[in-house]
Amino acid sequence: MSLQGKTAVVTGSNSGIGLGVARELARAGANLVLNSFTETDEDHALAKSLAAEFDVSAKYIKADMSIGQECRDLIKAAGACDILVNNAGIQHVAPIDEFPLEKWDAIIAINLNSVFHTTAAALPVMRAAGWGRVVNIASAHGLTASPFKSAYVAAKHGVVGMTKSVALETAQDPITCNAVCPGYVLTPLVEAQIPNTMAEYDMDRETVIREVMLARQPSKEFATVEQLGGTVAFLCSSAAAQITGTTLSVDGGWTAL
Repeated sequence: MSLQGKTAVVTGSNSGIGLGVARELARAGANLVLNSFTETDEDHALAKSLAAEFDVSAKYIKADMSIGQECRDLIKAAGACDILVNNAGIQHVAPIDEFPLEKWDAIIAINLNSVFHTTAAALPVMRAAGWGRVVNIASAHGLTASPFKSAYVAAKHGVVGMTKSVALETAQDPITCNAVCPGYVLTPLVEAQIPNTMAEYDMDRETVIREVMLARQPSKEFATVEQLGGTVAFLCSSAAAQITGTTLSVDGGWTAL
């Protein structure tokens, strides 16, 4: 599989799933545009490091995915966008009658509205180039639900629905649009939560992972960022040219229940 000469814009990609996806796309030869809402020396150093490691071009562009115009400006500033991976997201957990309004607005803006804005800006670029791939990082919560996650579940269901609409609008173009639906993924953020969860439940690491954190994931194993990256890279390959408008679950059997 080669993505040589293609440019991939990955939102929310200076850590976690986004960085894992960016690394696998670079491994396949794609040039990278990394993104987050910060502007630090470390952000730009990360882009330089990936460029050197994989012999591709890579740059970092700051953009706040809660602001529609900045989402659109990111695509313009990228200069090219053959592959768009909408990954940026946040979470908040609370009963719906206690859910803070500002948290609802932020989750919908970053997890759902940003996908609309970046995709709307990227599709004309892809059509002009004669090729494109849109991959939306949704969630198992785009296909099922959990209590206390109303905003996240609503946003991720929306992403899955938007994926289908975009796929139908681009069905006769050499452009595909799909959603990847991870279950629990071992990211640095999740790793940092393990000690607190161990203390809360008075369990050892292995038990708290299997019985608490992965209670709904039948495999009882975390997905990895490398697995997510490989899944996205496959969807960008020629082998996936007729895969569009669908969801691909990477959830250890969660949504099979």
